[in-house]
Amino acid sequence: MALTKRVIPCIDVDLDDDGEPAVYTGVNFENLEHTGDPVEMARRYNEAGADEFVFLDITASADGRETMLDVVSRVADEVFIPLTVGGGIRTRTDIRETLRAGADKVSINTGALDRPALITEGAESFGSQCIVISVDARRRYDEEGEHFFTTDGESCWFECTVKGGREGTGIDVIEWAREAESRGAGELFVNSIDADGTKEGYDVPLTRAVCESVSTPVIASSGCGGPADMEEVFTAANADAALAASIFHFDEYSIEDVKEYLDEHGVPVRR
Repeated sequence: MALTKRVIPCIDVDLDDDGEPAVYTGVNFENLEHTGDPVEMARRYNEAGADEFVFLDITASADGRETMLDVVSRVADEVFIPLTVGGGIRTRTDIRETLRAGADKVSINTGALDRPALITEGAESFGSQCIVISVDARRRYDEEGEHFFTTDGESCWFECTVKGGREGTGIDVIEWAREAESRGAGELFVNSIDADGTKEGYDVPLTRAVCESVSTPVIASSGCGGPADMEEVFTAANADAALAASIFHFDEYSIEDVKEYLDEHGVPVRR
């Protein structure tokens, strides 16, 4: 029997002008629009039948501050599905405190790129199932990469970025995905900086390239405009899970709408 594919809503959380946590939605991590309250949205998605829930503190790393653990704790009280929390996690202590606050998994990007041993430490201390490595990837059309793919008729490679895609690292995504897996990462959370917020579909070539390079489960993220985009990333790229934000936040589709569509098109989902 085929493993069911997971449908995961995600909230991007930042501090508003009054210093209070709020959910924001934007395009390419810019022009952020206030969308709602993180605790209320968590409650809503838990009741709506989401398979998992992702909470990302989108400026913690860029601002050099810790994740909002008090908000994480309140969100954890509202969800009874696996909760992944990311943003500002740099040390084993950060991992421990985030899990103590109620997260089931932590998503790490900058902290792992700066010090890859953090993946090993986290996996050995808390189990691989707790460690999700977030990869903020963007296309580059030069010769600096290690693994090249033809996309839209052009050759490109995928670069790991930090600070919401604002800074490149020069690290090839495929090489990094393989290293993260070898160090014990339990999942890879693949975000396309190019597709983020566009609603024009996931970056299928990116997702497929990562899925074909590792055996670790891959979560596809960025660019979902509707159920057909999820079907494509599941069938054409073989992603294990698909994450979406805008289509759920603005009630364009419900979790049930998406799962019904996927079920009708032969994609196994939990109903």
